Amino acid sequence: MTPDFKAPGTTRKILIAGGGFMTPFLRYMAELTGKPRPRVCYLPTAVGDTPVAKLNFYQWCAPLNIEPFVQDVFIESLTQTKGWDEVLLSADAIVASGGNTLNQQAIWRAQGIDVVLREAWERGIVLGGASAGSLCWFEEGTTDSRPKRLSVVRCLGFLPGSHSPHYDAEPGRRPLYQELIGSGALKPGYACDNEAGLYFEGTELKRVVASSDNAKCYHVSLVNGQVVERVLEPERIG
Repeated sequence: MTPDFKAPGTTRKILIAGGGFMTPFLRYMAELTGKPRPRVCYLPTAVGDTPVAKLNFYQWCAPLNIEPFVQDVFIESLTQTKGWDEVLLSADAIVASGGNTLNQQAIWRAQGIDVVLREAWERGIVLGGASAGSLCWFEEGTTDSRPKRLSVVRCLGFLPGSHSPHYDAEPGRRPLYQELIGSGALKPGYACDNEAGLYFEGTELKRVVASSDNAKCYHVSLVNGQVVERVLEPERIG
């Protein structure tokens, strides 16, 4: 049984983008915390804690009134003296990086980070990210984490249904997502172009946003045996 960490009156919040979780999305995430100078944690697990990803994160945070920090997972206990709960639950928001979703999920589960992230969500810490950092919060979706071709990955399941990031940026994404939903291999769900995203409170979609003019989001479902792609027009942020 999954532990229930939800405090009365707490709003669970997730903000995702199909790709490009840069300054506009970080600004909106900071606003969602309700804090004057929120602590924003970056989890670069999906890119193997690579330095360039961490540098990019700090650069995107630089114009904002936030306190950014990074939590690596390739660690050892002599220098990592705080537990995952101590670090992650001290944040006001947590951004998961893009990268390899399959590896990210395996590492989080092995380390128990998946349980701490659920507690963070239940406590009202804002969660989010793009690509692997958006896909990870759903039950399932399409990923390029395996060799040769796009495939299906099972994720944390905080948000019900499926997800496809990079809907406009990678040619194979749209046809495969529709095919998998049409066959029943994936549950209906949400697809996001790069620089377009979705904000959820609990499991309810509250706002559709984008940091560029042409980016959109979509709800893809099966209606009377036919795949239906409904455009979700975003509000501009940033």
